[in-house]
Amino acid sequence: MNTLKNLQVIDPTTPGRDLTAYIASVNSIAVLTPEFERELANQYYYEDNVDAARQLVMAHLRFVVHMAKTFSGYGLSQADLIQEGNVGLMKAVKRFNPEFGVRLVSFAVHWIKAEMHEFILRNWRIVKVATTKSQRKLFFNLRSSKKRLGWLNNVEAQAVADDLGVDAKVVRQMEGRMSGYDTSFDAESDSDDDAVYRAPAYYLEDQSSDLATGVEEDQWGEITSQSLHSAMSGLDHRSKDILQSRWLTDDKATLHELADRYSVSAERIRQLEKNAMNKIKAKMQA
Repeated sequence: MNTLKNLQVIDPTTPGRDLTAYIASVNSIAVLTPEFERELANQYYYEDNVDAARQLVMAHLRFVVHMAKTFSGYGLSQADLIQEGNVGLMKAVKRFNPEFGVRLVSFAVHWIKAEMHEFILRNWRIVKVATTKSQRKLFFNLRSSKKRLGWLNNVEAQAVADDLGVDAKVVRQMEGRMSGYDTSFDAESDSDDDAVYRAPAYYLEDQSSDLATGVEEDQWGEITSQSLHSAMSGLDHRSKDILQSRWLTDDKATLHELADRYSVSAERIRQLEKNAMNKIKAKMQA
């Protein structure tokens, strides 16, 4: 089976930091004549000659550079686009049948553009603007139209919709997605105070989810509960029952209900309650 798995491509196929030098390097590679290109294609297709495949790839790197320039308006690294396009070129060489009767460049354009399209859709936005095949087609065609037309009016939006076979509403939705932009959640490290306050991390902060505060509250609640339990254990049965009935149950008892329970006056229950509260306060503050 034909494969490019073992194809060793020299450095010019992978753009480095010096993109200008890379472009000059690939442009210096000689263009293949139709006869020599067919000969190389035959050698790879019928004889699995990997060196022939390598020569085919190298001779068409300039075309990948040319195509990458057509996608320069997406704000992505041209070196990354070229590298993705080179992947598409190698896939094309792998699948190219010399019996097709066409030049390799005509066959490879589909594979190169497909890899670049995938890269753009993966990286142009954090939130994907297009997921289905029809949305992707609309994305690239609409962006091309907007270069010429700017913001689309109703007539222009309908014309794009008719041309691509979609509803005008879908065109408007895609245009809205494309008009947005990504922003960093955190402020840049060298930002001034005004820029920091404008960063989403500042005004979208959820105070209720602060981990340190939550742990502190949990620990304070646990310590308070333990202290209260310890203080309550030092009370006599009647005083403890009065506090529990008055404050620590859902169905709280009144002074008169407790007075009837212990056959004393309501005022006496109030005094017992006050004394018990003072004892607990002193115990917890000790």
